[in-house]
Amino acid sequence: MEAQDVAADWRRQRRKGIGAIAASAVVAAALWLAIRHLAPPLAEMETVADRLTFAFKCWCLAVFFCLAMGVEAVAHERLQSPAFDPLAGYETRRLRVNQRYLQNTLEQLILFTAALFGLALYSDDGDGMRAVEATAFVWILFRFVFWIGYHRSAAMRGLGAPGLMLSLIVLAYVIVRIGLDLGGPVAAAGAMGLFLAIEAVLFRTTRARPGGGEP
Repeated sequence: MEAQDVAADWRRQRRKGIGAIAASAVVAAALWLAIRHLAPPLAEMETVADRLTFAFKCWCLAVFFCLAMGVEAVAHERLQSPAFDPLAGYETRRLRVNQRYLQNTLEQLILFTAALFGLALYSDDGDGMRAVEATAFVWILFRFVFWIGYHRSAAMRGLGAPGLMLSLIVLAYVIVRIGLDLGGPVAAAGAMGLFLAIEAVLFRTTRARPGGGEP
């Protein structure tokens, strides 16, 4: 495939992906808000230990349904094909997608873990813990949306992007709370300012050149 064709294809895929992200973000936000405000408050969440225990239970569900299922998918694929020998170089598209899902989930699980436990730590009671419940539910759901979408096309994996967005938003909230604890508003603003500055640098340095060339 010519370089111009490759550039046109990834730009077309990106446009579709951005549309998928926008649509699924609305659904994710609606689900999170519905659980946060409409679900019954959780009982016996007065102590930090109670709240962290509940967060741990949610985390275990996320690991079981998202990470363990990815491991199982790759294992079953290898047991049923010449990919049984990883060094043989045999890979189907399905196996490659499952491997990438597994790697992506492992990476995002680290962000989700810090965000979930931090949110539980800074929640005050059973009412506030509904945010932890909502975060866990939406993250797990959109991991599956990402997985299914990825099997459809590269662009459709964008349907699962709200899971990452949610982790980052919750983690940013936790960092602000930590900043307020350690150094007040100045420290909180400084932490967020540094993060946004790094994001700006990353965006600028990775932006594609006109014509589809590398940065």
